[in-house]
Amino acid sequence: MTTDYGLVYDMRAPAFGAPATELYRAAIEQCAWADQHGFSRVTFPEHHASDDGYLPSPIVMAAAVAGVTQQMLIHLSVVLLPLYHPLRAAEDLAVLDLVSGGRLRLTVAGGYRDEEYEQFGLDIRKRPSLMERAVAALKDAWTGEPFEFDGRTVQILPRPAQEPRPDIFLGGASPATAKRAARIAEGYEPLGARLYEIYLDEVQALGRPEPKSSPPPTEPSPLFLHVSDDPERDWPLIAPHALYEANAYGQWVRGRRGAVYAEATDAEELRRSGMYRVITPDECVDLARRTGRLTFKPLMGGLDPKIGWAGLHRFVDEVLPRLNGAT
Repeated sequence: MTTDYGLVYDMRAPAFGAPATELYRAAIEQCAWADQHGFSRVTFPEHHASDDGYLPSPIVMAAAVAGVTQQMLIHLSVVLLPLYHPLRAAEDLAVLDLVSGGRLRLTVAGGYRDEEYEQFGLDIRKRPSLMERAVAALKDAWTGEPFEFDGRTVQILPRPAQEPRPDIFLGGASPATAKRAARIAEGYEPLGARLYEIYLDEVQALGRPEPKSSPPPTEPSPLFLHVSDDPERDWPLIAPHALYEANAYGQWVRGRRGAVYAEATDAEELRRSGMYRVITPDECVDLARRTGRLTFKPLMGGLDPKIGWAGLHRFVDEVLPRLNGAT
């Protein structure tokens, strides 16, 4: 089995954690290092109106990482596309695809927090129409040819590196997003398997091409993974950051069906959930062989970069050789 290894950075910087300047520098350095050690992807999400500085500019961050990497897929997941002017989004994403040599993978979604729409003076109830308008504009813009937009003839250059353009994947958590993805996107990345089934049914009903996305994994990846020679020593160092992240996300998604994150009363409850895992190299080998996919979030919740680096190095030094068949 080929195992896929990836990184995720949301750049939360709570007051009790490492400062943002240190976290951003570490993220770029870790991506450059991971690119040299066979990691296949790095993912940048997006949120706004967050008091911990959650990454609001994934395109800018991705461009910085593109400049220090050569192979790694750069996945924006998700870009909150309705919050952007569609033509500016088309320009910025095209430039990102060019500077990365065609390594952009784009997942867009509408988001779910009123505060984000209020910050930009938008009505969250208009998410569906804003999304459809923006996706249509991206497709037209990336032809490089003049097209009609809001009653004007416009042209967007340069074109992206990918031919004919980067694929557009839609993220979502409702049947409506599944059906929308079947109509306007090349793939769908939902929170649950049932939504993907709805999407596939709609693709077939519409006679659309075979999706370029894959169904959600049967065994979801942990939200956080750290490889340690002594998990009992390291968990207390990581636990405050894990508890912070789980509760911060949990408050955002409280009451939402199918949410991945949930609030926890204490660190031990969170550890028992299995979603934040500090594991030995042997356990990591087993997890990788069982799932075929590992995702690391080495700066989770403002975690000290030294701790994140230690887990990454232990993975590369003690786990990766075994997965690659070395003794």
